[in-house]
Amino acid sequence: MKKGLLIDMDGVIYSGDTMIEGADTFIAALQKNQIPFLFMTNNSQRSPLDTVNKVAKMGINIKEENVYTSAMATAWFLSFMKPSGTVYVLGEGGLITSLHQQGYVMVNQNPDYVVVGEGRNFTLEMVNNAVDMILDGAKFIATNLDPSPKKEGWNNLGIKAIVAMIEEATGKKAFSVGKPSPVMMRAARKTLGLTAQETIIIGDTMDTDILGGIQLGYKTILTLSGVSKKEDLRYYAFQPNRIIKSVKELSIEDLSKI
Repeated sequence: MKKGLLIDMDGVIYSGDTMIEGADTFIAALQKNQIPFLFMTNNSQRSPLDTVNKVAKMGINIKEENVYTSAMATAWFLSFMKPSGTVYVLGEGGLITSLHQQGYVMVNQNPDYVVVGEGRNFTLEMVNNAVDMILDGAKFIATNLDPSPKKEGWNNLGIKAIVAMIEEATGKKAFSVGKPSPVMMRAARKTLGLTAQETIIIGDTMDTDILGGIQLGYKTILTLSGVSKKEDLRYYAFQPNRIIKSVKELSIEDLSKI
């Protein structure tokens, strides 16, 4: 049976700006054996080209078509719900580009949607504008609901915190497109042209990658090179198909057996 991979990045391929040992060899093996794969990330700020350039510095050579982001999934979802709509964005970079590519127009009044993604340049005034727009009928979308890492000095507040503030102010719940939402997980799989039975997801987070994969019937591999610890698995009602220390342990033959 043909197999393909959806691969989380931070904690699987690299940690910060440092490649996780064996990641370059693993990706090279996938390419050599023509196994389709996507780097799948909830980060909506970074464009596919940004990701290509980031991993190239680590010795991993991929193409833009090997990257699928929550920004891309969000833009696709909005174009499916309402083609050529309008949007007010709290976000940057990759999110704005993806929305433009799907024919969406950025507006400052009466948008169809308010979308929240990663970013450091939007202001409290912009948040207040978003609140008013949602109260006036705009639909509320989050590219993902990743939490703050709660580490001193961390420069990313986490979208979940921003979304919670707007939800409290409006009484409206955001619809989240990113992992573990089936919207993104299914769209990424279809981008590869795979069935659910042919899809394997590799991630370091039980609550996003592994949960999302299990809900859609994908095979799942949890790597302990990121945030998850093996002893934490006892708290979950669901379990991955395989647990590895890092992708260095995986061979092409292993993938055919999962």
